[in-house]
Amino acid sequence: MLVIGRTLAKYGLDELLALIPVFRPYAWVSRLNPFRRRMVRRYSRGRRLRLALEALGPPFIKLGQILSTRRDLLPPDIIEELAYLQDDVAAFDGDTAAAIVAEALEDDLDALFPVFDRDPVASASIAQVHRGELPDGTPVAVKVRRPGIETLIDTDLAVMFAIAALGEHAHSEARRLKLVAVVNEFAKTIHDELDLEKEGAHASQLRRNFRDNPILLVPRVHWRRTAREVLTLEWIEGLAIDERDALDRAGADVDAVSRYAAEVFFQQVFRDGYFHADMHPGNVFVGAGNQLQVVDFGIMGTLDADQRRYLADMLLAFLERDYTRAAWVHLEAGYVPSDTDMAAFEDALRAIAEPILDRPLEEISMAHLLIRLFQTTRRFHMETQPQLILLQKTMVNVEGIAREFNPRMNIWTAVQPLLREWMINEKGPRRMWREVQREAPEWGRLLPALPRQAASFLDRALGDDLTLNLRGPQLEQIRNEVRDGIRRLALAGTGGALVLAGSLAALVPDLETRLGFPGWWLALGLAGAGGLLILGGLIRARA
Repeated sequence: MLVIGRTLAKYGLDELLALIPVFRPYAWVSRLNPFRRRMVRRYSRGRRLRLALEALGPPFIKLGQILSTRRDLLPPDIIEELAYLQDDVAAFDGDTAAAIVAEALEDDLDALFPVFDRDPVASASIAQVHRGELPDGTPVAVKVRRPGIETLIDTDLAVMFAIAALGEHAHSEARRLKLVAVVNEFAKTIHDELDLEKEGAHASQLRRNFRDNPILLVPRVHWRRTAREVLTLEWIEGLAIDERDALDRAGADVDAVSRYAAEVFFQQVFRDGYFHADMHPGNVFVGAGNQLQVVDFGIMGTLDADQRRYLADMLLAFLERDYTRAAWVHLEAGYVPSDTDMAAFEDALRAIAEPILDRPLEEISMAHLLIRLFQTTRRFHMETQPQLILLQKTMVNVEGIAREFNPRMNIWTAVQPLLREWMINEKGPRRMWREVQREAPEWGRLLPALPRQAASFLDRALGDDLTLNLRGPQLEQIRNEVRDGIRRLALAGTGGALVLAGSLAALVPDLETRLGFPGWWLALGLAGAGGLLILGGLIRARA
């Protein structure tokens, strides 16, 4: 903690020192330092914070990288500087890496990798990568965790938690910044990155998602040579996407790669709801046939079906400048409170979007629109959405890569029609039919018991045995929810009875003779009517 205080004082970060009582003496020391004035004059506060984090070492660099995505908490000048934080650190000894591999995989190194290059091809704060070969000659990338890094990170995390708790206890600004929550988010992220076996699982899932789409190559995991400290992946031979001159010499098709980048982004975020959340240029490569290749799967984002639909609806509303719809999507998703002044919120969204959407097409950035959204909607008490923050970071990276690689193209021109088609499928009959198929097993379990449960409920209600004790300011809302629940129960019960009646009608012999028309008409009509009532109940439940 003393080292942290001295480092912050050295870089003239008096505002930060003042937030935490134990560091306040360092603020006075900092003001007495004759070099402080020169430091403050020479560098902005964002640059000084970045330099301090770099001086404190890898865990604090990682923390700064996490903070660089929190535009909802920090001002733009600090965010821009933190985005420059680099994870490059000196490599550790290759013989040490070889010993870690042998110990983690519980086998002789030569049996595992007859060829293991002691010089790493890449080195970062958590791990470094070595080139190796399997016994059959297959080239692989062997990612090895740094020795002692887990202990170092746990120690630094304990200090960070202590500092954050002290800051929140003593200062309202520290509470607004939610320092403890930020450190907690960082702890979860960095512990996930420490587990290379979990990273392998991320890679395996992403590879499976793209098994039928050759535009993206996700390296195969060699599970027999993977453990918590070691990850062995298929070696890829692509060129880094920011090596434009080399790609031009290799004959890469700029337009095709840009289209593929848009499609890969769309498929990960909207079709699968499972996306690579660290797609900076160092992790994206271009291979033969303009195929995109990705590495480093430590940080992945997820979006459930409802989040994907709300996000698509929101982006389309912005792209079509339908700010009324954009505002109501936020309300429907629960991102803003139900008592939000919708007219004022719509006007705020218009003020956010118009300066961005009025630019030339190639300059439009939906990522920056999301950034502005997070910054502005704080006054409407919009809750922080961790997955949307990860997505915003991914969008910044993807847009930056696409714009640097092909300045003529905006990926949203390619994504927009895909989004519209996807939304039609998600809101139309196909989605309803998919939900029917998904819910059918549950209906099969519940329907036989439904008449008995409904009869029991009605008996208790009619016999005054059903007592509801409701108190509090939300009484009317609860009453309405109970009424809706009873209506849904009635719809489901009636629908279930009709489905059951239709099923029984189909079994009655000589029904056609008695009715004068095909018996299956009656069976189908009853079952269809029952199914529609049950669907009505489901739709009311989701409304």
